[in-house]
Amino acid sequence: MRAFAKAWPDAEFVQQVVAQIPWGHNVRLLEAVQDPVERAWYAQQTIENGWSRNVLSLQVESGLYQRQGRVVSNFTRTLPAAQSELAQQLLKDPYTFDFLSLGIEAKERELEQGLLAHVRAFLLELGKGFALVGSQYHLAIGGQDYYLDLLFYHLKLRCFVIIDLKMGEFKPEDSGKMNFYLAAADDLLRHPTDQPSIGLILCKTQNRIVSEYALRGMSQPIGVAQWQLTRALPPELRQDLPTSEEVDAALNTEERENN
Repeated sequence: MRAFAKAWPDAEFVQQVVAQIPWGHNVRLLEAVQDPVERAWYAQQTIENGWSRNVLSLQVESGLYQRQGRVVSNFTRTLPAAQSELAQQLLKDPYTFDFLSLGIEAKERELEQGLLAHVRAFLLELGKGFALVGSQYHLAIGGQDYYLDLLFYHLKLRCFVIIDLKMGEFKPEDSGKMNFYLAAADDLLRHPTDQPSIGLILCKTQNRIVSEYALRGMSQPIGVAQWQLTRALPPELRQDLPTSEEVDAALNTEERENN
């Protein structure tokens, strides 16, 4: 209780926010989050999203606070101010897909199938408000067939969100493809009361400077973010692990001894 009182000195904030989450959630926040601003953010997000204690722990461990709002985008130039700010806040970089098991040679289709097979975990990582419309969603344009990897509708943004999956590094031409998809989706799918559709390119790696230049000339709202299967190890653990050279040396020594 002393730790609780020290962590939350603002009585008004305690009544408005902290008192609305269970005691177990508060204990978890006190144990796992030291920064008061970050701790308050997790408390507010818990209320807004209805996180259980396990989900809260997962979000803290995945570093959601540091990832939220970091997507490279052109939203400020292509969306109304209120829509732009909300879209930027809702998207993150990187996205963590710890629930997937993919081989080195996996293809984009395998990534998509894995996400759909674990759709509940995928939606949890995307965040509140995403409703799945379909995968490989068909668009007939100019007598040709095109397929969107994943199509969502966001209930708070009130717009379609197209996700294009990439197994490799982001390339400038990826933004041109997404720009085309969004223009078509706005014509073919968008209801008059919907906000402009948003595109999210999820790639294995990206150079943020290249991404910013690629999006600068695009007329449609596009974000670029990375995805990862596991989070990077903390430095204190990483330094205790052998390097790839040390592993190779050990394997070679063992092979020589066996021969």
